[in-house]
Amino acid sequence: MFTGLVEEKGTVTAVEQLGDSVRLTIRGPVVTSDAGHGDSISVNGCCLTVMTRDDDTFGADVMQESLDKTSLGDLTIGSPVNLERATQAGARLGGHIVQGHVDGTGRILDRTPSEHWEVVRVSLPSELARYLVDKGSVTVDGTSLTVVEVVDDGPDGPWFSVSLIPTTLADTTLGTKAPGDRVNLEVDILAKYVERLLGASPQQQNSQGAAS
Repeated sequence: MFTGLVEEKGTVTAVEQLGDSVRLTIRGPVVTSDAGHGDSISVNGCCLTVMTRDDDTFGADVMQESLDKTSLGDLTIGSPVNLERATQAGARLGGHIVQGHVDGTGRILDRTPSEHWEVVRVSLPSELARYLVDKGSVTVDGTSLTVVEVVDDGPDGPWFSVSLIPTTLADTTLGTKAPGDRVNLEVDILAKYVERLLGASPQQQNSQGAAS
């Protein structure tokens, strides 16, 4: 589990094609400092498993499923990435509950700068729009953000907006994403659980209660 608080911006140093998968080598001194084989690290919001580790780099394999459904397949040598280690029990939950399981991808539609922050609009798949609410939580490329506005059916299709403060602009890759760039999206897992529970029939709810 993660919190969506990016610990550092890393850099892709190698991309090795392995047939039906890719091995990424990523430089990230902070997240690599105590990483061990099998540990989980969020890379642009995708939970990856550490396979190899050097002084300040780690290697992780990306399966075809992840390449098909996330933006990790867009990465090349030199690409910046948002990195976060799995949260520890007892640590402060500064963002929100993030699993590192990408639900879909969106694209940056536009950016509106202001004196102290920047409003960014992001498209999203129509099937994910129902999970977003104004002032709710969403993860964009591994960054926990608060939704400003959600539009289910606009000229650009479904989209949402977020306000990026100077720290987010400086410390994550979202500060340099341009219109058209693809980003990984993870909706709030609590919304999906609520939908599942409310969608169950009374008979199912009763049987679930008896089983518990």
